[in-house]
Amino acid sequence: MKIIVGLGNPGEKYLKTRHNLGFMVIDRLAQQLETGCIQKKFQSLFCKKSVEQEDVILLKPLTFMNLSGVAVKEAVDMYKCPLQDLMVICDDLDIPVGKIRIRRSGGCGGHRGLESIAGRLGSTDFSRLKIGIGRPADREPSDYVLSVFSKEEEHMTTEAIEEACEALKTWVFEGIEACMNKFN
Repeated sequence: MKIIVGLGNPGEKYLKTRHNLGFMVIDRLAQQLETGCIQKKFQSLFCKKSVEQEDVILLKPLTFMNLSGVAVKEAVDMYKCPLQDLMVICDDLDIPVGKIRIRRSGGCGGHRGLESIAGRLGSTDFSRLKIGIGRPADREPSDYVLSVFSKEEEHMTTEAIEEACEALKTWVFEGIEACMNKFN
């Protein structure tokens, strides 16, 4: 069993913001897997799909970004999921817009969603797929992450979401090493 968590904030207000890239990837992956995250479970929108004999759980926590760990811990505990079978998708200020980076584990880099998950799980030993949003030169990061993408950035972001979905499928079926080798 694999648990894939997309980080974001619930509600129309945040729907297309930079901070919701994790939700966008989950929505696209659910579409590709011909399922939908509509059921509410673990304080999240949730779906479970068996793909080539591998159970895949997709989560979109409804706890808001800074409390994502509450929802993730509930799901990890319920399924007794080893942390190496957990992947978290989030935005990253230190990666250029539209680029992705996969890591087996590591620090949280000031990302409040990752910090919440690490705090609740008591570990940073879970995989993460980060999608770049770039760092603003002229704005506060807290305002920037809640802004929408420019028209120019939308195209790059759409491509990054597609690439992220391919990377996630590689992670599910081939493992983290193959995923990092192919997509980093």
